[in-house]
Order: sequence, then C-alpha cells, then structure tokens
Amino acid sequence: MKSFDIDSLLTDPSIHIIVCTGAGGVGKTTTAAAIGVRAAELGRNVCVLTIDPARRLAQAMGLTELDNTPRPVLGVSGGTLSAMMLDMKRTFDEVVESHADPERAQQILSNPFYQALSSSFAGTQEYMAMEKLGQLHSNSGEWDLIIVDTPPSRNALDFLDAPARLGSFLDGRFIRILTAPARGAGNAIGRIAALGFGIFTNVLSKILGAQVLSDIGTFVAAIDTTFGGFRERADATYELLKQPGTRFLVVAAPERDALREASFFVERLQKDNMPLAGLVLNRVQDVDHTDLTEEQIAAAAQTLRATGSDNALAVALLELHAERMQIKARHKHLIQRFEGAHPGVPIISVPAMAEDIHDLDGLRSVGTALAQHTNW
Repeated sequence: MKSFDIDSLLTDPSIHIIVCTGAGGVGKTTTAAAIGVRAAELGRNVCVLTIDPARRLAQAMGLTELDNTPRPVLGVSGGTLSAMMLDMKRTFDEVVESHADPERAQQILSNPFYQALSSSFAGTQEYMAMEKLGQLHSNSGEWDLIIVDTPPSRNALDFLDAPARLGSFLDGRFIRILTAPARGAGNAIGRIAALGFGIFTNVLSKILGAQVLSDIGTFVAAIDTTFGGFRERADATYELLKQPGTRFLVVAAPERDALREASFFVERLQKDNMPLAGLVLNRVQDVDHTDLTEEQIAAAAQTLRATGSDNALAVALLELHAERMQIKARHKHLIQRFEGAHPGVPIISVPAMAEDIHDLDGLRSVGTALAQHTNW
C-alpha cells in the first residue's frame, strides 16, 4: 500500500493550507484537530477552522462556545495553535460589510430575504467556510499553516461547488431581471422593460407572496453594487484551493459507503487538479499478530466453552479476538478494493480508539497514530 508521511507534510514550510474533507461521521473534525495539535508541536503556527465539532472535542481545544474569531489553544508547546468554530451567519455579514458602505450594509443585513439567505440557502455553510479560509489566509503573518475542516455535506462535492454556485446566484439571470427596471428606468427601452417586469412581478407575487417579493426587491436594490465582489471572492477562493501551498486530505472510515464517498472526492479533486495529499482512514481495526487463524481461535473458544463455566472469561476473550480478526479482514478487503480503484492515492490509517477523544492527550494520540500509520 502506498502511504505518505504526515509529519513531512505538516513541517513542509511551503504548505500553508490543509483541507480535511469527506463525508459526515468519519472523524474528519477529529483528524483536523489532531493534525493541528501535531503541527503546532512540530513548530508551526497553526489555525484550525472547525465546523460544528462535538462538545467534548470543542472543550479539548478550549472552544466552549461558538466563536467566529480564532482563539489560542492552551497546553500546546513548540509552535502555536489557535482554533475557531465557523459562525456561518456572522461570516456572511462580514462579507456584506466589507463590500458595502455602512448605510447600504445595514439595509442588506436587516432585510428579511437576506436573513433567510444567509442562514439557510443551500451551500451557504460550504461557501462561508471557504470565505473564512480566505480571510484567515489574508492574515498570513499570524499563522503559517491553516487547517480547514469542511462541512459535512450530503453531496460529497458541495464544498467545491458552493463558491461558484452562490456567486452565480447573486450574479445570475433571476437577480438581473429583478434589477433591470432600476438600471434602465431613464430611457424608453427601460420603460418598456419595466412594463414587462410589472407583468412578471404580478405572476411572482401570486407564487411567492407580495411581502416576500418586496423583500427580494429591496435586497436586490441594496446589494446590486456588490455582485462583482461576491463573484471575485468566489473565484479567488477556488483558485486558492488549487495553489501548490494547499493540500487536501480525504478522510474516510473503512466502511463501504464511506469509501464510496471518498472515491467521489478523490475523483473530483483529481478532475479539478486539486493537490491531493492522500486518504486518511479512521477507526481501522487493528489486532495484534498471532499465528492462529480466526477459525482456529473460534474453534478454541468453542472447545473451552464445552469444558465448563470456569473458562467463561477465556472464552469471551477468544471470541472477542476472533470477532476483531474478522473485522480486520473486512477492513483490509475494503481498503484493497479502494486501492485497486485508485492505485496512485497514498493511504494512511488510524486504528480504532478505545474511547472518544475528549482532551489534548487524545488528539496527540491520534496524531501519533497518523505518523505511525498501519501498513496492510
């Protein structure tokens, strides 16, 4: 199995951004936090951008409540470590405030349609994660490595498409239709367009409701001058992801569905020429080597069980060992199938931990396991 050295990646001074991506529930956030701790203790000045981490993990990093500003993580030596949790709504507000004068920004921020858009528009969280990455990267003097935990998406490709999708929406035909009368009201063609627009809005009013349409119109009138900024930022964010100083880590679990999602990620990253470092496999079953096969161990357990109840503990341990060997064999088969489909993708694995990660020592143990990955 082709593998890669996580420590070489983390200490490479030319690498400034590492994006951990993958389906939800595979340990992506834990991986991002663990490599953040390890990179800091290897001497880097690190900022970890997390997306909705579990409470215990947040507490392990000193993040007791949602905060859109990087905060230092205590108890890390060598370099420095800061961490933050994305506040999607606040990040969107910051984008508006940076592209509009105070009066126009307030009109946008108080608009009901904007409030709905910034809170629930499909892809907004993915876009804002990348937007926040751009903001952090612009403060390059403060950190020399930024680690991003991308949002868990039902569609594995959302985080790549979201910047362009949101930019297209804000600069799209529907928005341009809504702004056309205001832009052309001073000439004959504009007045004809306005007449047509009136018919159009009457139809929309029946579909959406007059108040919703009014909110949209007010939003469009206020935000019209900021379209270029959204488009430029979306394009700049996408290009930033393709730079030589960025690396992607696809995170997965050794399960059929998770590896299928990982395949989609890998193929898309390769198609878009994104710099892929490799695949991280979490929760891989690791069993101490023995000369006995799974069948021999199961047979020994059955023999002991037949001799009487005094051997109950030994029987339970043998059966547990046989079960773990069976899981390991299944994981190995799935990993080999993935490797066969993607022979050029390096893979490192982290063994299944005995308990949840809830402190810095736990994150250190994950980082150590990544550095001492299991070979199959």
